Amino acid sequence: MSQANTKAGRGRPRKNVSKISVSSDSSVVNRDRSTKRWIAPKGGNVYLLGQRELSVFDEESGNIRVLRYCAGENSVWRDEQSEYAAKSPIVFRDKNLFVGPDQPNLQRFLELHPSNMANNGSVFYMEDNSAKVEQTVDDEFLIHDAISLLRSKDLDELMAVAISFSIDTDRPASEIKHDLLIKAKSSPQTFIDSFDNPVVAMKAKLRQAEGMQIVSVKEDAIRWYDTNKTIIIVPPGKDPMDIFVRYCLTEGGAAVVAQIDKELG
Repeated sequence: MSQANTKAGRGRPRKNVSKISVSSDSSVVNRDRSTKRWIAPKGGNVYLLGQRELSVFDEESGNIRVLRYCAGENSVWRDEQSEYAAKSPIVFRDKNLFVGPDQPNLQRFLELHPSNMANNGSVFYMEDNSAKVEQTVDDEFLIHDAISLLRSKDLDELMAVAISFSIDTDRPASEIKHDLLIKAKSSPQTFIDSFDNPVVAMKAKLRQAEGMQIVSVKEDAIRWYDTNKTIIIVPPGKDPMDIFVRYCLTEGGAAVVAQIDKELG
């Protein structure tokens, strides 16, 4: 019988040992078959985790124990390892270390290591895949909501949103909806918000006015198309349409908007 097994049999009950070290028992090893990604943000191209023996507090036993990683051992505790156990190097490459399901002792060692950020360390942490999965589900639902909105809105509302996104509306409705569908999938939240956004509605109206030659939008100024009379001056380097939209949403632009509404019919 090996020294490791002798000590496990004579010391604490085996159920406690299994909880602390990563036992060779299949119920422990097979608990999670996914590969874990550990990240050392400041690790550089190659980062070698120090291999000195670490004394840490074992909550299960209430004792201070020596923690070390030996690839050929089932346990991460020195007092449960064989007499000739040899420490193994732990190397992060390009700030990453991938731990497979067949490396439960390495996974446990990293979980217990004082440099783990989960233990108030500052060197490395494990990527939280559950958060990524949850975010992916949320994103998929958001895209679904955006597509549902595209299906339910009438053409007039869709045209206004299309104009605000600078989508060419001088085409068949099916082509416009196709471009809106691409927008809904790529930026679902922006697409959804656009239907209740006064800026979007105003921009659609002003682009329509520009297309019908009611106003002239130039880099230096916004003018009435027929009289060439200046409505507002555009500051250098600013987007003329954005400036015009903001102006028309103020009290000072109310008369201009009223005239545009009148000419649009």
